Amino acid sequence: MLFHGIERNPSKVKPGVAHIPGWLDTSVQRALVSQLRDEARIMAGTPMAMHKPVLKSGGQMSVFMLHLGHFWDHQTYRYVDRIADTHVRPVPHNLLDIAHRGLQAAADVAEELSPWVDSFRPDMALINFYPPGATMGMHQDAYETTLAPIVSLSIGDEAVFRIGSTEHRNKPWDDIALLSGDLVVFGGPNRQAFHGIPETRPGTLDESCGLTEGRINITFRQVYPR
Repeated sequence: MLFHGIERNPSKVKPGVAHIPGWLDTSVQRALVSQLRDEARIMAGTPMAMHKPVLKSGGQMSVFMLHLGHFWDHQTYRYVDRIADTHVRPVPHNLLDIAHRGLQAAADVAEELSPWVDSFRPDMALINFYPPGATMGMHQDAYETTLAPIVSLSIGDEAVFRIGSTEHRNKPWDDIALLSGDLVVFGGPNRQAFHGIPETRPGTLDESCGLTEGRINITFRQVYPR
């Protein structure tokens, strides 16, 4: 476990971007893993089952995705709430509470997030499961109709979170080492910054988090205005 035992403090990475190490304690992580497994089981066998999306370009992602609240259709590049007779599951209330508290904590670190604390109404949670060695390329979260901050939680294996500019995927980047329980929030002037996960480190998790391998990332968004 590369970063365990190293002192890590809350930091403002750049305007509107906050990183709070160890924000979720282990018992909460373990409960969330169990809860999300149940959500995935409920949707198994439906068009909205947890899966590795096939991109419009024809390639397939290495990350499994499960959607709550709204479903992102990688073929049409839009949010939908149903496919045929299958409706997307709602975001559970305890997850919404975690999202609100995460934004409040991040606003204490990056003041550019403060204007959203009272008005933030997350209506979607994207759950990404990274099998050992999985990565995600640089991309923007640019299809929501609000500029509310993105609240992101990590559980499991260590990973590198890379965030760049709002203009392109290229350098300069800021790389953040994420451990299980870490919180990252980005908004304000960097709400639409390109970001990705260029590296995960298999075998670095503590099994007390509820996983035996891989990494879960929970990303909260406000897709639509209040």
